[in-house]
Order: sequence, then C-alpha cells, then structure tokens
Amino acid sequence: MVSAGDFKNGLTIEIEGDVYQILDFQHVKPGKGAAFVRTKIKNIISGGVVEKTFRPTDKFENAHIDRADMQYLYDDGDMYNYMDTETYEQIQVSHDDAAESMKFVKENEMVKVCSYKGKVFSIEPPLAVELQITATEPGFKGNTATGATKPATVETGAQVMVPLFIEEGEMIKIDTRTGEYLSRA
Repeated sequence: MVSAGDFKNGLTIEIEGDVYQILDFQHVKPGKGAAFVRTKIKNIISGGVVEKTFRPTDKFENAHIDRADMQYLYDDGDMYNYMDTETYEQIQVSHDDAAESMKFVKENEMVKVCSYKGKVFSIEPPLAVELQITATEPGFKGNTATGATKPATVETGAQVMVPLFIEEGEMIKIDTRTGEYLSRA
C-alpha cells in the first residue's frame, strides 16, 4: 500500500480496479483548508490521461507491471508473435493492442512486453531502430536552407519524413517514440 503523500513520478497504482501511472504530482497546502495532492495520471491499459486530487492520507495498492524482454518473431495477419529468449515460451498479442508500437519493429528484434496480472497491454520497441528506405521520391537540388523533408516508406511499411538527400535503399535511424528521422545508419 502507498499513500497519496508518498507519490512519485512513474509509480503505478491501482484505483477502482484500473491501473494508473503517475505522470506528475504536486503537494498543495492552501492557506485555508486541508492539504491535498494534485496528480496527472495515465490509465496504462487504455492510455487515457486524467487529472485527479487526493487527500495525502488516501491509500492505494501498488500495481506491479511485468516488463519482459522478448524477441518479435512474425505477424500472422491477426496476431503478433513473440518469444522469450530464455524459456523459448511464445505469446501472441492482437493487432488492436500493439499495432501502433510495432510500426518500426522488424522481425527478430528485441522488444519489451508489458503486462499486468498476465494480460499484455503494451509493447515497448527499442528507442531507436535502423531501417532501410524502400520507397521515396528522388532528391532534388534547390533551396534546402529550411531543412526541407520528403515522405519515405521504410521496410516495415511505416511512413517517415526524411531530408531531401536520402535516397531509396539507404539505411536510416528512426526514433520510435516520435517516428522522426535521426540520421543515416
């Protein structure tokens, strides 16, 4: 059990059967009335962010989130398949639960599979990945002082904005959190 007065950023707690992660908190001591804790919390299953206030004495259950390193094997059309590299146990995660986080991950890459009480709720890809450009328009010379970009498709099928000098077939590094081009690989 953890009390609202002991909240820290990143802490996961259970509130009314849902699991929340504390994104931000502030202890408020007004001149009149009792102190309270103002928080911004994220529902880790649905992804929704809400602001709530609690009394410092309110108590909540700690929610233990399991993060397992697993290898992405393949996509069978309906499910993504992953394998624990130590036990060789395989699990499947539906496209609905993981499609957004898998758009920059290619087969045989390591990812973190996040679960709560055995139910997988998200996949954390590596922070940066190296992917090959499969389609883009040819670059052209001209006014590039503004840092002009063009759309490109990478080997996983995702769209990325890249600088004009990047050509088809090149390897590039992408930030998986933002989907932005970082550099040539």
